[in-house]
Amino acid sequence: MTENIQEKIDILSLSLKELEESILQLGEKRFRAKQIWQWLHVKKVRNFDEMSNLSAQFRCELSDVFCIKSLIVAKRLASNIDNTVKYLYKLPDGNHIETVLMEYNHGYSLCVSTQVGCKMGCRFCASTIAGYKRNLSASEILIQLYETERDSGKKVSSIVLMGIGEPLDNFENVTRFLDILSDKDGNNMSLRHISLSTCGIVPKIYELADKNYGLTLSVSLHATTDEKRSEIMPVNDKYNINELITACKYYLSKTGRRISFEYALIDGVNDTIEQAKLLSKLIRGMQSHVNIIPVNKIKEREFTSSRKSAIRFQNLLTGLGVNATVRRTLGSDIDAACGQLRREYEV
Repeated sequence: MTENIQEKIDILSLSLKELEESILQLGEKRFRAKQIWQWLHVKKVRNFDEMSNLSAQFRCELSDVFCIKSLIVAKRLASNIDNTVKYLYKLPDGNHIETVLMEYNHGYSLCVSTQVGCKMGCRFCASTIAGYKRNLSASEILIQLYETERDSGKKVSSIVLMGIGEPLDNFENVTRFLDILSDKDGNNMSLRHISLSTCGIVPKIYELADKNYGLTLSVSLHATTDEKRSEIMPVNDKYNINELITACKYYLSKTGRRISFEYALIDGVNDTIEQAKLLSKLIRGMQSHVNIIPVNKIKEREFTSSRKSAIRFQNLLTGLGVNATVRRTLGSDIDAACGQLRREYEV
């Protein structure tokens, strides 16, 4: 089954223009591509047999040339506290990824993965422990949305690319996913409802800025000096804080979109008043927001924090004129932070 899928064209990863070109090569009219596109991205069917306005013969031809990728729910954990649902999905090649459905007052948000594992090596993160395997295709990012909506019966109104993996390390597939997701003839989701989290791959921040998608850029900062940041985030050895902040200012100037700085608070590491003062100085004058996150406890690391510590640090920052909030904890009874469920299967 996997072999056949690999030999066929991944239709969900095609743009509408690419699909039109493929359909013309099959000797069909261009308008057929839009019909197929809407079956895939509006009605979100799982197989060609459901495309009832296409002839049986044409559906067979499509099945011979293309595949529609799908995910299998390997495990589903539902929170008894706040309706958060965490999915462990099995990919066609047997690898696993995690997706988290979260309920807010404004609607449902979905946290999606962009890679199988992660190579960034952030020391407080569970996603990197099970190891990096490969990038996800555009379709594999997209069908996390489609499968979750089908399984939950909920309509997702916003997406955060903050699951397993570094989105900007999979730049081509992630931007292709964004283009498909926002296509007006398909799912038509506004990219203003998308947040992309990065640990700071500076050249790709510039490329993303030039695309001017209008999405929210969430930058994992987590420390205010190169020495301290390099201790917990190896990416800082390649792209230091000064380079990262300069790239963020460029993104802001190109898009006009406020930058969100993620700050995973770790007791005894980055939670002092000195760190708060340095952070205030670092982002002064920028249209930005600091999102304080009590670090998630994982068994392989000694890092700890608490909501009380996060609120104390928030108060330090707001006293310095910084717009700062503490991230609401969702799904705490099911360890909803990404990476922990996959690790049980693959480590």
